[in-house]
Parts: sequence; structure tokens; C-alpha cells
Amino acid sequence: MGISTSDKPYLERIEDAKSDHFMQAAVAKAQDAQFIKRTKARREMGNWNEWRDLAEQIRQHILKYLPDYLEEFSQNVEKKGGHVFFAQTEEEARNFIKELVIEKKAKNVVKSKSMVTTEIDLDKTLLDIDGVNLLESDLAEFILQEDNWDEPTHIVFPTLHKNRDQVQEEFKKLGYTGDNDPQHEARFVRGYLRDYFMKADFGITGCNFAVADKGIINLDTNEGNADLTMALPKTQVVVMGMERIVPSMKEAEVLDNMLARSAVGQKLTTYCTFSGKKVEGEVDGPEDFWVVVLDNGRSDALGTEFEPILQCIRCGACMNVCPVYRHIGGKGYGSIYPGPLGKVLSPILGGYEEFEDLPYACSLCAACTETCPVKIPLHNLIRKHRIVEMDKKHMDHSMTNLIMKVIGMGTGSPFLFQSALKMEHAGLGMFGKAKNDQDVDGTIYENGKIKKLPKIAPKLVKGWSDIRDIPVPPKSKDNFRNWYKNHQPVESVVSIRQKGEKGDE
Repeated sequence: MGISTSDKPYLERIEDAKSDHFMQAAVAKAQDAQFIKRTKARREMGNWNEWRDLAEQIRQHILKYLPDYLEEFSQNVEKKGGHVFFAQTEEEARNFIKELVIEKKAKNVVKSKSMVTTEIDLDKTLLDIDGVNLLESDLAEFILQEDNWDEPTHIVFPTLHKNRDQVQEEFKKLGYTGDNDPQHEARFVRGYLRDYFMKADFGITGCNFAVADKGIINLDTNEGNADLTMALPKTQVVVMGMERIVPSMKEAEVLDNMLARSAVGQKLTTYCTFSGKKVEGEVDGPEDFWVVVLDNGRSDALGTEFEPILQCIRCGACMNVCPVYRHIGGKGYGSIYPGPLGKVLSPILGGYEEFEDLPYACSLCAACTETCPVKIPLHNLIRKHRIVEMDKKHMDHSMTNLIMKVIGMGTGSPFLFQSALKMEHAGLGMFGKAKNDQDVDGTIYENGKIKKLPKIAPKLVKGWSDIRDIPVPPKSKDNFRNWYKNHQPVESVVSIRQKGEKGDE
């Protein structure tokens, strides 16, 4: 339930991800391609960092006056004949929508892609209603639905981990008889989706930005399915996180540009739509329009050091530069929000107990912070999560704390530190060299180094040595401290040249 996507332990998820070589290749290819497209699209704007400053200011302004803008938005929606429901928890949100579906006697529910509806586990809730059919109309989400509700890999490209042959097999269940050509597959599924759209009586969408002074919502898509989801059913429900709001169209224009260029490397998405309740004179649109505004832990971040994560516009750019995400993909995180975004947001929404490992799935390289279009200091927020877990919640019950305390005592005492230096070479030498510096058949040595410790080794040490060699230590007289103590400065080439020039004078 909620944002968690797996019951497997973190390390088991990582091992599964490491064995999925197609996924790793697909993620790497997507990251590389998006880097080129994203860079080109951003340069076209000119002064990209100034645009980032502006986008950051807009998002921070919204968070500072969030209650006021939510109230303004709600009032303007109602003036146009729509309705707004504020849900504090995911249970409140999905139960409200479930009751509305039952009240409207809906039979065919159609959805467009929405992270928030996934967050509240809405699909499963609606499918439990007798006589109700549900279809995800975004192509990638539809493929995941047909594959027994497989979990997404990316918030913008959910099916990165699937190839055309896997898609072909899923479509065969629907009567597809063609080959694995993506164009043929897309043509088939387009007709299938259109037939469902024509009979849909209840539409559900997400929301990129809600425009406070207009009482309308803004959606950015590339397939047009969201437009049909809003235009054809008589009832539409928009589900949005409480922070996804802008004061006016002026700010929406700025953020739409930042979103499209950062997410897919385009000036604007193919469909940039603003919608609300159907008004007199319009031939399509919902007759009954509802907006569900979800808190679900977001307000807990307001006014704290983690508030900047609420600036996020869900572009996924941080995932597209993350070296850890490149290797483990989305499923390794065990959350619907993967990558750097997930490392910060998941512990806030789902709790540290469930996602305590995620802040450590990070090298703190800061590439995510550098690319974020709204300047969220992602790597700093990840580091702050670590501080909370270690210093405030004391969640580390491994030997790490004991080891660090011992190291602290040792390095804090000159006598103990000097004694350790004298003993280290003899101690490491026992582990780093085989007898006579030769490999011995059947031992753990390879070229004089321990490559991997045996399974009986302590878990902490074995985990370290699985990805690092234990090197042959230098002789005591050759270690760094002795070298530095006896080191004589060497004149640089520049100094020698300057002396020569001075002598020529």
C-alpha cells in the first residue's frame, strides 16, 4: 500500500537489479540520449541558470503562501461550478474517489498517467468495485497494466525496462497478430484505446500545475490521451499533490518550459492543456468536475529543512544524471519515486523505518542538484536524511557505530594512534600476502591479494571486500607518514625556468 513497491529487502532488490542487464543498458542509453536533448533544449532558452533562479523563486513563493493559494484555487474552481476535496491522507483520497465512482454508477473508468494516483494505490481500489472496468490510457502505463500491473522504472519513462518483444507478448493477449515493430504495435494499441475512450463515463487525471487565479488545471503530455480523458467522460476527477500550484498563467508558462526541457528535451510537450469544468458553448469537457488535493505527509515537510523537496516539478532530470540509478534502475529503490527524488521524498511520505536504506544509495556526487531546474539541493537533503537516521533516530544497529566509536577513540589518542600505525603493517600483511608472495591453489589469494573473503567472514567485512581488493601493504619504512617525514622538496620546472631566465638577464 502507498508508495512502497516491493516487500523484498533493499540488498535483495539491488541484486535483482544488477542481474537485469537489459534494464541497465536501456537506462544508460536513455540517460545518454536525454543528456544531449536536454542540454540542447536548455541552451535554446539562453541564460539557463537565470531561468532556474526564477523557477526556484516561484516554487519557494508558492510554498511560503501555500494555504492562501490553495484557498484561492478552491474558490475559483467552485465559482466555475466545480468542486474541491482536501484529503489529508491517502485513505481519505482513494475512499472519496471510490464513493464518487459508486455514486455516479460509473462502469468504465479511464485514467491518464499520474504519480499521485499511484501514490494512493487508486487503481487497485477501483478494480475492487463490482462491475467497474479501469484502463490506464498512457501507453507505457497501459503496458504495465497488461503485464499484471508491473512496477514502473522511471517517473517519465515507466517502461524503460521492457523491450519490443515483451510488449508484443502483452499485446497478443489483446488479439494483436503483428510483428514486434514498434509502429505496428502502437497502431494496434491506439485503436484499442480509442474504442475504450468512446465508452468511458468517468475520467481521472493528475495535474502538473493548478492555476490559482483561474481555477483550472494544467496538464503536459505527449500522447493526447489526457486530453481525451478530460474531454469525453461526463465526470472528471483531478488528483494533485497540495504543492502543485501556481499563482497565475504567467508562472505556469515558466514552469511548463522548465518541465518540458528538463524532462524530455522539448520546448514544450506535444499537448500543453488547461482545463476545467465544461462551460456553456463548449462541445466537450466534463459536466461534473472534481479536484482532490492531497496532503499525505507533505505538510510535515513544510517549515523544515526538507521543505525544498516540495519545489519538485517531477521532471525526472535528477534520475537521468544519477550514476546509482544508472546501475539499479527504478525497481531497486522499492518506491514509486526512484532516483534522487525518491531518496529524499520516500522517507518523508513513507517513513524512515520503511525507506531507511535509500539515503545511502547515493555517492553524493551532486549531479542531481546541478541539473535540477528548480534548484532543489538534493544531495544536501539526502545527507540530512543520513544525519536524522544516525544522530536523531539512532537507527543504525549494526557494528558500524561500535567500529566508529573505536576509531574515534583511537584517532583521538596520540598514543593509541601511533601504536596502531606500528601494528597495521604486521596485521595487514597476514591478510594481504600468501606465503612467499606466491598464489596457493585453493586459497583466497590472487596475485598476492585477497579478492574475496570466504562466506564465513563477518558480513560487514565481506561486504567491503566484495567490491575492493585487500592490498598488499607497503613496508613500514615506505608508508606515507615516513615518506612525508623524510621527503625533500623538489624544485618545480617553473622555478628552474625562472632561475634560468633571471641568470640570462
